[in-house]
Amino acid sequence: MIELRPHQLTAHTRWLCAAEPGPAALAEHVLTTGNGHGWADRAVQPRTIALDCAGHVLLRGDPGALDPAGLAPLAHRCIEAPGRFLPVLGASFDRVVPWERMVYVQRERATAPPPPRGVTIRQLTSADAPALVRLSPDSAWIHASWGGPSRLGRSGHAWGAFHQGALLAVACTYFRGGTYEDIAVVTAPGRRRRQLALGCVVALSRDISARGRTASWTCSRHNRASRLLAWTAGFRLVREYVHYATGSPAVRVARMPA
Repeated sequence: MIELRPHQLTAHTRWLCAAEPGPAALAEHVLTTGNGHGWADRAVQPRTIALDCAGHVLLRGDPGALDPAGLAPLAHRCIEAPGRFLPVLGASFDRVVPWERMVYVQRERATAPPPPRGVTIRQLTSADAPALVRLSPDSAWIHASWGGPSRLGRSGHAWGAFHQGALLAVACTYFRGGTYEDIAVVTAPGRRRRQLALGCVVALSRDISARGRTASWTCSRHNRASRLLAWTAGFRLVREYVHYATGSPAVRVARMPA
């Protein structure tokens, strides 16, 4: 596959932008924010296109147009693709692990309890980038889809719970579509079970509604805590799907001699 330039990406990926909740919002997010990469089997009239953002990939088209070596750029990703792509994925990587996922859409308006004393829930700004970095060593994924903490902070799409300047929890739009905004949330270790994440999610969801969009929530079937939080925040299950976690390329691409 070849990487598409921004103008090529805009021309060739409109058919990926389905107004559906969940991972479909990734396509519009890449197009509108410029954060991510597009790949195709060819630049003109491509038969297969892949969009990659924050380690998540949408793969669509004709799997017959692909060869295993060409999928090397999609190693170590989570790929959402129709089942017809499984043979070529299996031949392209040393492992392909199915991962059951659940998509929720906010159906009921939720109310969060008052935050604990001294905690303020507010919208993030670019000045909050250092607080995002300090949230926890494993939380960098929360701003990956925006290209870093500064870009997430100034996006206007994140709400956080603060105490004495420290960020304790944050909820943000992870993939922004025109109809749905798929959200994500993370809480600092040791700060869980205080309903801080719930307060952030409720505030973010109201913000999304004010923009004329609907909040959606995607998580692993086995992430009980995430599923419970979604339900408490008024989200209801609408569908299930499987994406595939890929390993290293199984086929090495031959290098041209110097």
